[in-house]
Amino acid sequence: MPHHSHNKNSDRLHDHRRGDAQHRHFFENRSQKILAWALGLTLSFAGIEVGFGFWSNSLALISDAGHMVTDAAALGLALLAQIIAKRPPTAKNSFGFGRAEALAAFVNGLVMLLVVGWITKEAIHRLSAPEVVQGGAVMLVATLGLLINIVVAWVLSHDKESINTKAALVHVMGDLLGSVAAIVSGAVIYYTQWMQIDPILSIFVSLLILKSTFAVLAESYHFLMEGVPQHIDYVQIGEDLEAMDGILSVHDLHVWEMSPGYPALIGHLEIDDLTAWPRILESVKSMLLSKHNIDHITLQAEVPGMDDYPDEVADGGRH
Repeated sequence: MPHHSHNKNSDRLHDHRRGDAQHRHFFENRSQKILAWALGLTLSFAGIEVGFGFWSNSLALISDAGHMVTDAAALGLALLAQIIAKRPPTAKNSFGFGRAEALAAFVNGLVMLLVVGWITKEAIHRLSAPEVVQGGAVMLVATLGLLINIVVAWVLSHDKESINTKAALVHVMGDLLGSVAAIVSGAVIYYTQWMQIDPILSIFVSLLILKSTFAVLAESYHFLMEGVPQHIDYVQIGEDLEAMDGILSVHDLHVWEMSPGYPALIGHLEIDDLTAWPRILESVKSMLLSKHNIDHITLQAEVPGMDDYPDEVADGGRH
C-alpha cells in the first residue's frame, strides 16, 4: 500500500464523529510564546550570572547560576515537548504525543535533583573550609537575577494547565529563592565578612526546592504510569455505574488520562437486557460527563453468563 494512502487511512481512523468524545490529544489553548519568552529571558541572563558566580567565588551565586542554566534547559525541553505534543495521532501513536509533556517534566525533576545534590555537597565542603567571596558583586548580580526570575515566573504563571509548564515554573521559583539567598549572602559577607553564610543559605534553598521537585516528579510519574487522575474517585465511579437502572455489575474498569486534563474510561458493564443497551449507554455517558467530567468512554455490554463462555467466544474470536 502506498505511504500516502496509509497515512490517509490513519487519519480517517482517528476522526471524531458525532457522538464521539470531542477531546484533543493536547491543550489547544497553550501558547508556545509563553515558554519562548521565558526561555529567551532566562538565556539572556544565565551566561552573565554563571560568569559572575565563578568570578566572585560565591556558592550561593553559583547555585543561582546553576538554576538559571537548568531553567533554560527545562524551558527548552518544555517548549520542545509542547511542539511534539501538538503533532496529530499517527498509525504507530494512536493516542498522539500528549505524554511528551509529562516525560519532559519528569526529566526536568530528575535534573533538578542532580543540581541540588551538587550544591549541597559543595556547601558542606565550604562549611569546613570557607572561601573568600566578593559580597558586593554577589548582591548586584543576584538582584538583577531576581528581577529576571520574577518576570519569567509571571510569564509562566499564565499557563495554569500544563504539567510541563508547572515543572518549568518549579525551576524558576527555585531560582527565585536562590536569587534571594544570594542577595542576603552577598549583603552579610559585604558588611560582616562572615563567609559561612554563603554555603548555609545554599543548603537552605536546596531543601526548599526539593519539596516542589518531588511534587512534580510524583505528578508526572503518576501520569506516565497511567494512574487514575487525582481529581477522580475510581471507587465512586464504579458505585455510580452499578447504581444505574439496567446495570447489574461493573468489571474490568480503567480510568486514566490520555493527555493531561483529558480523562478516559473503559470497562465492561453487565446488563440484564441487551436490547436496552442504547438507552443505558446514553444514560451512562450523561452521568459520567456531568458527575465525573469524563467524556472519552469505551464500554462493552455483557449479559449474565458470558464469563462461562470459552475465551475465544467471549472475546469475539480474537486471540
